[in-house]
Amino acid sequence: MSTSIALLRGINVGGHNKVAMSDLRDLCADLGFAHVKSLLQSGNLIFEGDQQGGAELESFLEKETAKRLGLSAGYIIRSANEWRRIIARNPFPAHAQEDRSHLVVVFLKSVPSARSVEDLRAAIKGPEILHSDKKNIYIVYPAGIGRSKLTGTLIEAKLGVAGTARNWNTILKLAELCP
Repeated sequence: MSTSIALLRGINVGGHNKVAMSDLRDLCADLGFAHVKSLLQSGNLIFEGDQQGGAELESFLEKETAKRLGLSAGYIIRSANEWRRIIARNPFPAHAQEDRSHLVVVFLKSVPSARSVEDLRAAIKGPEILHSDKKNIYIVYPAGIGRSKLTGTLIEAKLGVAGTARNWNTILKLAELCP
């Protein structure tokens, strides 16, 4: 069995797409996944299963979530091994130690083109810095995320790829939950 981390996009945000984490855990268990755990209300699941991650598993979970819970939610899956590599490859180690809440990784459904990453860099109007690593974009928001013009909507528009972000604190907590 392999361990997967599933990140749901756009649930329980601003009163939209509300779902209880217990319902998501039950859904995964009903689908045959084992040792299902959740973290926070923003859609973070850890589970074990025979299926490998990737687009096929993401699509399967999206369809089953819509069918069984009546909820339209995108999934982005990373294996526990990929998660450990994401942590190890962090290009901003000082921020990971000193200011974890302002260090974010945007997990993408697919690898954006080099051109679209450059378009995203050119769109930065504030102090944010980013590093692209295939299907993951590391971003430091020194002045905070709340007032930044580098929003999820802008990131997805420039990259042409769907994604969801988690701060470094959440990333480390999810790693701790993996066997």
